Amino acid sequence: MSGIMESRPGYRMNLDPAHWLMATQRVLLKSLFRLWGRNVMLYTGGVSFFALLAVFPAVAILIGVYSLLLTPAAATAQADAFAQLMPPGAHALFQSELMRLAHAPIRIVSVQSGVALMIGIYAAHRGFKALIAGLSFIHGEDEPRGFLGFNLLALATLVAAFALMGVLSGIFLTVRVLGATASIYPLRGVSWFYSEWTWASIGLSFGLTLVYRYAMSSRPVGWRASIAGGLSASILSLAASWASAIYVKQFSHFGAMYGSIAAVVVMLVWLSWNVNAIFFGGALATETELSLDALEAEPKPTS
Repeated sequence: MSGIMESRPGYRMNLDPAHWLMATQRVLLKSLFRLWGRNVMLYTGGVSFFALLAVFPAVAILIGVYSLLLTPAAATAQADAFAQLMPPGAHALFQSELMRLAHAPIRIVSVQSGVALMIGIYAAHRGFKALIAGLSFIHGEDEPRGFLGFNLLALATLVAAFALMGVLSGIFLTVRVLGATASIYPLRGVSWFYSEWTWASIGLSFGLTLVYRYAMSSRPVGWRASIAGGLSASILSLAASWASAIYVKQFSHFGAMYGSIAAVVVMLVWLSWNVNAIFFGGALATETELSLDALEAEPKPTS
């Protein structure tokens, strides 16, 4: 039969492109309905708020750590490179905070880093708790973790996220430092290799895949579903950064409406769009796993 391939005895795989296109469309629609049909906006607001609360303490910590290893100016340049992912209004707020910390005395920055560490850990931990709770809600988890297990999971996810950010930041900084000081430019002419968008995509895809597999449910989600969710959430998150920049620049007048807090509003909009992208990735991973399970449970035609 056309479009059918027998991969093992008793099993035939449908290779018709129209079949897989329709199946993909069904999974995407079910993912949207799963996301929109559940009251996830409270989780979106919670994650966005705590992320906003944690971002500037994280900047102070970054400046303090890099000041011990390199210079505040180098730390500022490193953080500013990743800040390019933000829309213009939020980027301006982030950049002004970087300049203030970079020109502050090292003793003051170190003290600020200590205070920021406590505030940042609290806010980031609460943010990851809201994120995991929202993903579990979207996934329809029927065996929720206990109080201690849930808090430990959020803390482990937070530590893993900071470690991943540190590794990617270190690689990105090393490439730039080598290129600037020793005139070593690997893959010269390949612009994407030196782009913060490339490293952000790699980090998001890898990190979110692990979150969907191990944190969204008490039972590990399948790798295929987790990877599909991680890739889609990463693409949507970067698209949200690009779209929010256009929205702020072309279609909205935040300055006239919100005055001095316009930059904060812009950052909240940007954060909420990215959180929605992550939640959609969780819905897609869930629906993909359900579809794969249903496919494997179907009786396989043998003739």
